[in-house]
Amino acid sequence: MKKSGILNAEIAAVVAQLGHMDTVTIGDAGLPIPQGPKRIDLVVKPGLPAFLDVLAVVLQEQVVEKAVIAAEMEQVNPDLYRQLREILGQIPVESVPHEEFKARTVGSRAVIRTGEFTPYANVILVSGVAF
Repeated sequence: MKKSGILNAEIAAVVAQLGHMDTVTIGDAGLPIPQGPKRIDLVVKPGLPAFLDVLAVVLQEQVVEKAVIAAEMEQVNPDLYRQLREILGQIPVESVPHEEFKARTVGSRAVIRTGEFTPYANVILVSGVAF
């Protein structure tokens, strides 16, 4: 048994298999998950697990060169937007209209569904390289 890092076997496997420019989406409980990407459903109840908690753990192991969010997040959910920017640190953030965001999830290797019940709590993480 692993004793640290990502303990969820499905998420750990996806992160370990990522190559440069592959994407993983972490989303709220309401984000539609298209056919194609692996669906990793973590939701237990409203708010559990929280979007930012799942994101923080994934960022401990995944090299991320860019994040993509829905442009609406900054206006509709400014507290989450601020917290997301803090967690991402120096990682560049691209904002796109929510409909485009949803269309981009089709190309993700996996979509991780959290228990988050706040609007636009979604991010696409674009993998970088560790060298």
